[in-house]
Amino acid sequence: MGIGSSSGSRLAKVERRSPVHERIRPILATTPVRRNAGDVIGQSRDGASVCAFRIGTGAHRVSLLGGCHADEPVGPLLLRHLAAYLLSLPDEDPMLQEYEWWLIPHVNPDGEARNRRWYGDDDAAYDLTNYLAGVVREPPGDDIEFGFPETSSDHDARPEPRAAYEWWRRARGPFALHASLHGMAFAAGPWFLIDEAWRDRSDHLKERCTRTVTDLGYVLHDVERKGEKGFVRLGPGFCTRPHSAYMRRHFLDLGDRDTANRFRPSSMETIRSFGGDPLTIVSEMPLFITPGVGETLGPPDPVALEWKERIEQWRVTLQTSGTDVQVREEAVRAGLHPMPVRDQMTFQWTFIVSGLEQVALD
Repeated sequence: MGIGSSSGSRLAKVERRSPVHERIRPILATTPVRRNAGDVIGQSRDGASVCAFRIGTGAHRVSLLGGCHADEPVGPLLLRHLAAYLLSLPDEDPMLQEYEWWLIPHVNPDGEARNRRWYGDDDAAYDLTNYLAGVVREPPGDDIEFGFPETSSDHDARPEPRAAYEWWRRARGPFALHASLHGMAFAAGPWFLIDEAWRDRSDHLKERCTRTVTDLGYVLHDVERKGEKGFVRLGPGFCTRPHSAYMRRHFLDLGDRDTANRFRPSSMETIRSFGGDPLTIVSEMPLFITPGVGETLGPPDPVALEWKERIEQWRVTLQTSGTDVQVREEAVRAGLHPMPVRDQMTFQWTFIVSGLEQVALD
């Protein structure tokens, strides 16, 4: 259902009664839970605990997942704040009575440990030189987001997504919404990915997120991927989320059958396999803002290509001379700047809230 004049009053009622509508300030004011807090639902490749929280008794199940790409720390940080906040609420709070929250703050503890050298527990913003010198990312075909088992008997999948899969199965019923919280290293601003099945039922979600981004003085990241990997542009800042079938096709077209065969279902596809019609979404928040990207709708985007070359030069400079001061000064002069972590979490929460409101409107 859209939100034209016939449904405006209904939207107003949904927003007024939403128990999650204006919670971001107290959520971020709550000290986040420890990295190893929560129920242990499985073990990583290296034997670390994969931890999760199931909080609330409401009829609407909400799945929130962080850390599928371990070099994207903001989603896990938001979920650790959120877990602590939910655990502090009285049982009668509407957030607990209307929703059942299934939270996996970080599904990749091994990857988190490898990336910890470039970010802190609650940084205000990230340092470019620390990031370039310390970031570690798993290659395509080995990341967790596209590593979920096909079935419960698929024991070749990585242990971390298998643990999440088996935990979600305990719900014995559909979810209303699933959000996988991701990030981008460099972009013009926030980018929001929406379930293909909901592309024509997401007007409120898009309008609310756009308004929040604009109100905080940012621009939306915009790119035209023309269906590559499942990315279909829905308008400035919005796109359909990727799909494992299209990811496999992409690498097959490149002649890389080995990588293509490594792709399994995503967390979004997995949640949809449990039934119902859940809205599945992916947030993409930039660690660093690259001004001018997206003004020419690419690819190719000449400004994006210039930034890519410049950033690679900075990476080489750090590797060869270790002159971090020089790189920082050049980045400032070029206009690159970190996106405050608090703003990233605010946009992620707005995406989740507007998604829940969109489901209520459907």
